[in-house]
Amino acid sequence: MSAPTVYDVAERSGVSIATVSRVYRSPDSVRAQTRERVLEAARELGYVPSGNARGLASRTTGVLGLCFPDYADPDAEADAENDSGADDAAMLYSDQIIRGMERAARRHGYALLIAASLQGGPESLVAKVAGRVDGFAVLAQTVPTEDLEVISRRLPVVMLAGPREIDHLDHLVVANAAGERELTRHLIEDHGLRRLAFVGGDPDSPDAEARFRGFREACGAAGLPVPDAPDLRTGMMTRAEGARAAETLLDRGGERPDAMVFANDQMAVGALRALERREVRVPEDMAVTGFDGIPLSRIVRPSLTTVRQPIRQLGEQAVELLVQRLADPSREPVSLELPVSLARRASCGCG
Repeated sequence: MSAPTVYDVAERSGVSIATVSRVYRSPDSVRAQTRERVLEAARELGYVPSGNARGLASRTTGVLGLCFPDYADPDAEADAENDSGADDAAMLYSDQIIRGMERAARRHGYALLIAASLQGGPESLVAKVAGRVDGFAVLAQTVPTEDLEVISRRLPVVMLAGPREIDHLDHLVVANAAGERELTRHLIEDHGLRRLAFVGGDPDSPDAEARFRGFREACGAAGLPVPDAPDLRTGMMTRAEGARAAETLLDRGGERPDAMVFANDQMAVGALRALERREVRVPEDMAVTGFDGIPLSRIVRPSLTTVRQPIRQLGEQAVELLVQRLADPSREPVSLELPVSLARRASCGCG
């Protein structure tokens, strides 16, 4: 069966070829109703726009893609602007994945194309990347499942993080629940802490929810109350959100928690600063922990106890799976869980 073309999409949607082209090149120039009709026709046909003439002729581009939401943290960006040496310290989760993918892509002779914003809608994002690459990795919740279904008919796709929503796609995740369970067990059994407050993210965040599940499992195993929901949730999981969460927990009244357990390092670092402003000593008065193992977690004071996930390895492994899929499109899809490790540092009383 031959791949659908722009002509097929134009015929199916009842518009001109030029209109189909504008939908993908400048979607805002096409009326919303017409744009949706064209995109619906493309989804039904399994059409993927081609990025360039080379791709049309050879069916290859020599490029791999990465799609992820824009996780920009204004605090991290401000620090980087004010301190030229802060770039590595402020490196976020997505930056580490990019580095891992770039390293592996170069090794295999590929370039890397990055789409890091959903501005213009997910269809625009998919169109910009899918027609210009030989295969791509997608972080969870970046592209709607139905769009991935369409793209994956023509290109290898690897899902990073989150649940395996499409069985026939390769899938990579880290041991979020197991890592948080071990960290929480450490606080309870090794430090004797009993009042633990968990600060999570958006309930739609699969990683944050898996970490909360590990927290609950450790509390249950220790005979502590098992919460139905995090003590607090934040939206962007940034340093500013972590600082606000710490302030809120301090101002609630009653007994303070023995530890604040954050779903990522960025929030935990923000909390450390807020607690210092409030003259709450860490770890003497309260322990603080994170998750991810970003470089900043090592150099803050006190250094942050966290769960190190192999973020760069996640990016490298994504490339390896794409390359394997390109070499053998018929091989069975795989779902891999990469191990994590506990970094015991000063913010919980270790180190």
